[in-house]
Amino acid sequence: MEIGSDGPTLILSGDFDVRSTGAVRSAINDHLEAWGGDITIDIHAVEAVDLTALKVLAAASRRALRTGHHIVLTGASPQVLRMLHLTHLIRLVELERDEATA
Repeated sequence: MEIGSDGPTLILSGDFDVRSTGAVRSAINDHLEAWGGDITIDIHAVEAVDLTALKVLAAASRRALRTGHHIVLTGASPQVLRMLHLTHLIRLVELERDEATA
């Protein structure tokens, strides 16, 4: 898992699984603190994701909402979207709206 940033956008790439959740959780917390507001997490280059990783994103979204901020996921692949729906975590994360449907 590689973690980068571009302004308020946190960029994840590689395999996002139980082995990388600690690093991603820390990066999200640091990014929220650094930007003091809403952030975007770009996951278009995430090749594989597991339930533990999705729970990290959902928990971070809930924490951000409690402080009046938002975490928006962008670039979710069909596989990630399917896992979010199957696990019902789709209710806890905010996805970037497709401009074609906005």
